[in-house]
Amino acid sequence: MLRSWPFGEADLMVAVFTREQGVVRGVARHAMRSRRRFGGALEPMTHVRATWAERPKQDVVRLDRFEIVWSPMSDAVSYDRATGLAFVAEVLEAALPDHAPDDDLFRLTLAAATCMQSGSVVLPSTYFALWVTRLLGWMPELNICAVSGEALRGQDVFYSPQRDGLVTARHRANGSTAFSAEAVAMAGQVFRLSLPVVLQQQWQRTHVAELRRFAVGLLERHLEERLMSARVLAKL
Repeated sequence: MLRSWPFGEADLMVAVFTREQGVVRGVARHAMRSRRRFGGALEPMTHVRATWAERPKQDVVRLDRFEIVWSPMSDAVSYDRATGLAFVAEVLEAALPDHAPDDDLFRLTLAAATCMQSGSVVLPSTYFALWVTRLLGWMPELNICAVSGEALRGQDVFYSPQRDGLVTARHRANGSTAFSAEAVAMAGQVFRLSLPVVLQQQWQRTHVAELRRFAVGLLERHLEERLMSARVLAKL
């Protein structure tokens, strides 16, 4: 479940990210009048089994029933966790077209959401931001200068919100942001390791912040909009 919003006097419009059909939007009838029918299943980032009926010549389905598989409400919801989950939901709704299934992205979402159950949300949200950018095809080559083609391994590099790729100091544009060699190396590990293994790493918080800032910048450039939850996440 990504989010819901009022639709008419008593109904809710609900956006659901499904494994088989991607993002599906549907109407939960009378959900505002009686929460008992859907219960906690309408909370953002709840993993549910959904039953719906498709309408002829309409993209919006009629949602009949939700069965909760896992809920973020099963543990105490801290401000940090709520922010991390909101970030995942905002990215998915902004980036994914309706009815475009992506099993890798679905599994990434489940892993990130469940790993935010306890402890810090910084690494899970950063892992999600990097991987979702890669799965969407927006992650540039990290080891080659986008201008000269020379190897970048082991040196500090730069990126700009106005153009693709990483570059050496010699080719950086005005307004470019530095990206340390340590952070680039960490990104390579993120793309080789599972999230539970990444959570065991002892990485410097400043380098993790570099990674998330880089991935969020890529997302916002391609989405052409600001991710409000990312601004809150950066303050944690």
